[in-house]
Amino acid sequence: MGYNWYALYTFPRFEKKIYKRLTDRGIETYLPLQKKLRIWKDRKKWIEEPLLRSYVFVKASELEYYTILNIEGVVRYVSFSGKAAIIPEWQIQAMQKLIDTDCEITISSKDFKPGNKIRIITGVLAGFEGELISYMGKKRVVIRISQIARSIVVTLPLTDLEIAESTNKKNVLLK
Repeated sequence: MGYNWYALYTFPRFEKKIYKRLTDRGIETYLPLQKKLRIWKDRKKWIEEPLLRSYVFVKASELEYYTILNIEGVVRYVSFSGKAAIIPEWQIQAMQKLIDTDCEITISSKDFKPGNKIRIITGVLAGFEGELISYMGKKRVVIRISQIARSIVVTLPLTDLEIAESTNKKNVLLK
């Protein structure tokens, strides 16, 4: 029986609760968290907040599929044509690598247009392929997660890139 990554849509601000409930049950779960500085009138504090609001990623088998839906705070699986969309393993790995860096990361729902095919040759994303695009006047890497209609945008030096002609499935878009 195979395990696949799926995206769960959660109640607003329930991501950490869902993550804990799933991990307490022994289910492999990924919640990308990003450190942000919050400033109030009387203090400043570093907090960890979800990179993708209302989404938690879960690696589950068919047996666990419905058990996960019964966890309080889970709304549904992200699905297409009535079937839960499988998230490729490489996309989860790319998110994990990005979170572990000090790179500036933003999230976008904009549908980026194709450009020159490239390969990342150095850095944490070495080996991934994608397209070079321009975003907000800067060169950035865009990892598109089409299953949830979101893109992860991260700054990347052009020296980490080379022109590619192969069609590796590790697609990363650069903007």
